[in-house]
Amino acid sequence: MLLATSPLTAGVTLLIVLLLFGTAAAVGKGRHKYAIQAPAVSGHPVFERLYRVQMNTLEWAVMTLPCLWLCAAYVRDDVAAALGGLWLVGRIAYAVGYARDPARRAAGFTIGALAFGALGLAAGGGVLWKLTGGGS
Repeated sequence: MLLATSPLTAGVTLLIVLLLFGTAAAVGKGRHKYAIQAPAVSGHPVFERLYRVQMNTLEWAVMTLPCLWLCAAYVRDDVAAALGGLWLVGRIAYAVGYARDPARRAAGFTIGALAFGALGLAAGGGVLWKLTGGGS
């Protein structure tokens, strides 16, 4: 079973889930602090940044998690976990930077995007290798 043979990737996945929870909690806290009633998603600039951090992180997590697990399955657990951990660090830097000042989001975004690209390339390469009979 893949989960049993990929404990590092499983750990990174749990940390990504924790990040998603944290961004959702920040939006909830922002709604309360800035009196933004649901379903509104605008009103105070800080709240709007918190909301964008949550949505952008969710959008990227949906693409990153399958690549993470495909990389673990077709390459190696430690490679997937390292790249997933780098993605996580980038997303945290993005979230903190963007929440403080939108101009400070670029470095974290770039780290996360590069880590995602590496995960996708590694996963795709591993799948192609297997499909073409490599390693058998």
